[in-house]
Amino acid sequence: MSDVANRVHAYGKDGLSDDSIIISCTGNAGNSFGAFLTKGIKIVVTGDANDYLGKSLCGGKIIVIPSKKASFKAEDNIICGNVALYGATDGECYLEGIAGERFAIRNSGAKVVALGCGQHGCEYMTGGTTLILGNIGRNFGAGMSGGVAYIYGLHNKANVNTELSTLLPLDEKDEATVKEMIQNHIANTGSKYVKNVLDNFDKDQFFKVLPNDYAKVVSLIEQFKQAGDPNPEMSGFTKFMEGK
Repeated sequence: MSDVANRVHAYGKDGLSDDSIIISCTGNAGNSFGAFLTKGIKIVVTGDANDYLGKSLCGGKIIVIPSKKASFKAEDNIICGNVALYGATDGECYLEGIAGERFAIRNSGAKVVALGCGQHGCEYMTGGTTLILGNIGRNFGAGMSGGVAYIYGLHNKANVNTELSTLLPLDEKDEATVKEMIQNHIANTGSKYVKNVLDNFDKDQFFKVLPNDYAKVVSLIEQFKQAGDPNPEMSGFTKFMEGK
């Protein structure tokens, strides 16, 4: 058994440090490419990908960039199919292009960045952080109960489902989070479009999609932390359920 395999066997999902294994691919990635990718493995696709990219991502990193020979603008081109990042629990994904429909649905822990997405983005999202640096399709965030989504372009507000969520401006913490995700996207994709967004950064052109119940739980957890509670997460959730 190799040293890498030994470490995975002995230490589980945390056995590899970030980017211990880098896999570079060129062309068209098939359905469910990068599914269940674990921590320490990074996949870079130069080309595009089909449906279910990064399904159930659980700690790995996926980057999809167009060919350097491409004549189209990345921000205007679809780079992966529908239902990308379905059920992701951890890890990162940086797309140098637009994602298809139902992007990052049921995301529960991954950090993902795309230059746009189709209809029903972040549907039933329960955790993680999603950043969309372009247009979104209708019904964004339907059934969203956790996590946070950041959207660039105030015109996109009309396409967000606000039945369970509230649209808010960015505060200082949000601004830092968005800038960090943008910088990570640039570092992994070399995106000129995203670099221009960062160079001309205006937090007033972004808004946050925050699930209402999630916001209440986070607030309660913070209150218990300030009070020195040894288990603020459990105390906060219990208090929230008592008030339901």
